[in-house]
Amino acid sequence: MATDDQVEAFARELQTDVSDAVASGNGSPYEIEEFTRIVLERLADEGVLENPILLMQDGVFGRGQYSISGYSLSEEEDRLVLFGTLHLGIVPPPECSLPDLRRTAELAARFLWYSLRGLHEKIEPANTDASDLSKRLYGLSDRISHLKVVVLTDGRGRMKTIDLDEQEGTNVEVEVLGIEQLHRILGEGVSRDDIVVGLDDFGGKPLPCLDCGYEGDYQAYLAVMPAATLGKLYDKYGTRLLELNVRAFLGVRGRKSVNAGLRQTLAKEPRHFLAYNNGIVVTVDGIDLVKTGDGGVSISKLRGFQIVNGGQTTASIHRAIRVERVDVSTVNVPAKIILVESDDLSSMVSSISRCANSQNTVQPADFSANDPFHVAVEALASNTWLPDASGRWFYERARGSYIAAEAKADLAARDAQRFKRETPKERRFSKTDLAKYLNSWEGYPHHVAFGGQKNFQYYMQRLKEQYPSGFDPDTTWFKRLVAIAIMYRKLVQVVRRAKFPAYQANIVSYTLAWLGLVTGGRADFDLLWNRQTVSPELEAMFDTWAHSADAVLRSTAGARMPTEWAKKPDCWEALREAVPALPHNLPPELMSQGAAMGTTSSVRGTAPPLTAEDLMQIARVREIDATKWLQIANWGKRNRQTYRLAGIAATLAQYAADGWTRNASIKQAKWALELARMYQEKDQADESDG
Repeated sequence: MATDDQVEAFARELQTDVSDAVASGNGSPYEIEEFTRIVLERLADEGVLENPILLMQDGVFGRGQYSISGYSLSEEEDRLVLFGTLHLGIVPPPECSLPDLRRTAELAARFLWYSLRGLHEKIEPANTDASDLSKRLYGLSDRISHLKVVVLTDGRGRMKTIDLDEQEGTNVEVEVLGIEQLHRILGEGVSRDDIVVGLDDFGGKPLPCLDCGYEGDYQAYLAVMPAATLGKLYDKYGTRLLELNVRAFLGVRGRKSVNAGLRQTLAKEPRHFLAYNNGIVVTVDGIDLVKTGDGGVSISKLRGFQIVNGGQTTASIHRAIRVERVDVSTVNVPAKIILVESDDLSSMVSSISRCANSQNTVQPADFSANDPFHVAVEALASNTWLPDASGRWFYERARGSYIAAEAKADLAARDAQRFKRETPKERRFSKTDLAKYLNSWEGYPHHVAFGGQKNFQYYMQRLKEQYPSGFDPDTTWFKRLVAIAIMYRKLVQVVRRAKFPAYQANIVSYTLAWLGLVTGGRADFDLLWNRQTVSPELEAMFDTWAHSADAVLRSTAGARMPTEWAKKPDCWEALREAVPALPHNLPPELMSQGAAMGTTSSVRGTAPPLTAEDLMQIARVREIDATKWLQIANWGKRNRQTYRLAGIAATLAQYAADGWTRNASIKQAKWALELARMYQEKDQADESDG
């Protein structure tokens, strides 16, 4: 339980972050908007919220007012979260009054009620983000079954119960995230103790179980858990049920083969689910048992509930209930419940999780925080100093590790000053940040659009497929990562400063993806690392390209919401065809290029600077796949005049087959494209003769 002093310190730090954001001029001039943005971003990174979108919108509809500060719409578009913000800006944080909290919740809920009655026709047409959402909700009137209103406030909002009446056939739930709750989630991190399963979850009666006996550093129990209970818990806690530093990978790909089978059993053979399914493995910090009349025991409460095996089973049950409306009242799931009493809880749970998953398709890389890749990145961050040796970047491998390191340094004044000087917050980044930077740069902005947690899953899946035996990053790779992070963060500043009304995160990731595409994933990473910032020329180019990304994203979305359109591979394909022209005078970061996974310092100074035309030619070469280059090469070999050029085309076919880990040189690009032009003209001539 946090003390008042700890909550106050967190509130002061949060308010400082808000004030600094306003003062920077890179964001909104309004504290309420910056408070909302910061909180939504951090809650998304923690996996508490699913891809929340900042949207400050208020107005009048008929005789009523409405006001929201953001929203989140589930992939199935049947559950909607609307955010309302009550920002006080006072430290120490005062207690929020129930009328103020209720008023904030009501104003947010009204946005849905009014949208279902045609609010989009009344919103100012220029305010496309709000009108897009309202119009979309109007079209989903028959699908949205659940509305959750989340009130965000920097005041104390504990022990507040707010009930809103059901309207338009939609159930309404209100949750208040006051400063104590925000401190627990963002300051301390969500404690396992916060996840408690009690009698209400078991249908009001204890859950029978079999005590397997004490085995040293743990106790084991076997039980049969109602599927409805698992669905209810997942609905309430989401992936936090899988949080304990070894968040199980739910499987971004392959879900059709595994999870579809689970859902089919649930829908068509519910009574056989217990026989067909392996069940779940759960760890708990505490367990309350009650004796039964026959000498047995039953479970009345489980504290620190964590699913270390069976994440796909739980998610599939939740989807079957929520989306497919499957009746699971007769479905039960076998459960092995482990009460961990070891002092080294994380290590114990990690071992349980790995062994429990050993017979499934889940790989060691699925255990994010303890994965060797992330451990290696953390070590690289700790040991790779800036060029002037003044400090380092901090990789927050495990949630809350930066706060823990900061608290440890605070024990000595000298250490505290050194920690803040060497590893300031500005150079801190997390696992979800890493995935966001690399997926954007490497051409997966549509994955980034799904939000921090799901994008991270996509990245880890891609890393596993690319390096089945594991990937061991080195210093060169780490400097490249930081260089990409520097570009991404500068883009964030540019986009906020431009005050785009919506879709800022999508604009950032798609703009950086454009740059990665046109450069073939190469830039002067050494220069970015050494300067630790981008050049004024690249910043100016970012500004121009960001406006282009915003326009193209909106125009290609058509009748769809841009935030949903941005998640589609087709969106990236459409934007690939609309890359803006490079400036005639290239920024210095683009005038020389190294390898895709890092830079070679010898490149700069030994090769002439690249031009915009050079980069565009290289990009055009990369747009042709390996099969096509092989066809061109085979055709060229049959003609004496093109025989030598055919060798270049064959080389590029190999480059393409290898995923362009090597890039075409300027000369290769020039002559290969000439051969490709001749090949195309020959094809056209043959068609005319035919």
